[in-house]
Amino acid sequence: MSESSPKQLPSVFAEFQQFTEKWCLPTEPERWEMRLATPMPEIHAFYDAFSPRFEEAIEYCDKFPLDDVPEDVLNLLHLVYSMIMVSMAVEVFGTQKPIDSADAVIDRVSSPVP
Repeated sequence: MSESSPKQLPSVFAEFQQFTEKWCLPTEPERWEMRLATPMPEIHAFYDAFSPRFEEAIEYCDKFPLDDVPEDVLNLLHLVYSMIMVSMAVEVFGTQKPIDSADAVIDRVSSPVP
């Protein structure tokens, strides 16, 4: 798949295809940066659309071994990870960046697999 082609999701989650370009990000620092750069109305749109099926998406991903996840399922997993990242902005802070966080950044020395 080339960088310009859309990141496909499993057909049962096709309704979330509109979010893949922005939120299918493979690393936590990329997801953090996207959260900070995205206006809250867009964050709410993703959160409101995906949250009702969030647990179902996790259960779907859990059907596959981590060392052999199909590409469409990996994209869904990246959406799950992004949902976790934006949920704090929506449910706790009400803004992309935590108040009084100065110049908070995320520096991971390793990432979860996949």
